Amino acid sequence: MRGNKQDGISLVGLIVVLAVIGVAALLAMQVLPTYSEYRAVKGAIVKAKGAGSTPQAIRASFDKSAEVGYISSISGRDLTIERVDGGLEVSFAYDKKIHLAGPASLLLEYSGTTAQGGATAAKAE
Repeated sequence: MRGNKQDGISLVGLIVVLAVIGVAALLAMQVLPTYSEYRAVKGAIVKAKGAGSTPQAIRASFDKSAEVGYISSISGRDLTIERVDGGLEVSFAYDKKIHLAGPASLLLEYSGTTAQGGATAAKAE
C-alpha cells in the first residue's frame, strides 16, 4: 500500500522562488530604461550624422533629437566626431550607475559609433 506522500513545492521553497523572481524583476525595471535610452542615443547619432555636414551642425541636431527623445545621459558636446575617409563619424561613450542596496551598485558602460564595422556595445560590470 502506498503512503500519502505528496510531491510539490514547500512554502519555504515558494518564498525563495518568489524572492528570486522579485529581485530579477526589480533589476530589470532599473536596467531597461537605461537600455532604452541607449537605443535612442544610437538612433539620434545616426540621424544627426545625416542632418549635418559639420561637427557643430551634428551636435546641434543631436541636441534637438535628445530633447525630443528624453535623452539626459549625454549631450551634443559629449559626442566624439572624427573625420574618417573624407566623411564624419560620430561616436559616444557614457556610464550609467544604478544603486542596488547598501554599497552595491551596477555599472553599465554604453558606447556606440556610426562607423561601419565599429564597435557598438552595451556592457555591464
